[in-house]
Amino acid sequence: MSVIEVAPGVWAMAHSGPGLRSAQAGDVAAAAGMPGWRAEEFLAGRALLRRLLAAVLPRAATAAVVPGPSGKPVLAGWERVGVNVTHDDGHYAACAAVGRAVGIDVQSPPARLDDALLRRCVRPPHAGEVASLDAPDRAREFAWIWTVQEACVKAAGTGLSGRPWTIDVPPGSRTGTWRGFTWRSLRELSDTPLSCAWKESP
Repeated sequence: MSVIEVAPGVWAMAHSGPGLRSAQAGDVAAAAGMPGWRAEEFLAGRALLRRLLAAVLPRAATAAVVPGPSGKPVLAGWERVGVNVTHDDGHYAACAAVGRAVGIDVQSPPARLDDALLRRCVRPPHAGEVASLDAPDRAREFAWIWTVQEACVKAAGTGLSGRPWTIDVPPGSRTGTWRGFTWRSLRELSDTPLSCAWKESP
């Protein structure tokens, strides 16, 4: 696992498979009561976040992770450090930045992509372009687009209420902007669709 500098002052780290589990007391306590599979995902995500922080902001690496005003995680005592974690199907990613809101999303291509879902999440006229691809490529491109949409609303702290499916992401694109946020798809660095978004100005 190595640090990815997504943009100056915006860092990410990704990992696939087992081998991550946070032993930080606060993380373990937060996972108590979760179903076993959910606790494992949660603790793996927290472990990756702490590894990233240890590499780029060592003094913040052991800070408690608490809900912020919108429910988005923040580091207690380090409120100017934006952080975010994502996981899907054994893939994990975390991001951090100083003085910027950040969001990150990883997504395995769906085994079966419903046409209605594609039309809902991929904006016209791009939906037709994606729909014309062979099934594996269609699912993969959809996942890339969805990671951008999710990363943007995570950075904004709105989640699904931010209507991520309305964000226009042209197929094959690597970077763009949305409502004051910049996003980047790490197509050249990740086999699994992975995108990060951050506030343009600190």
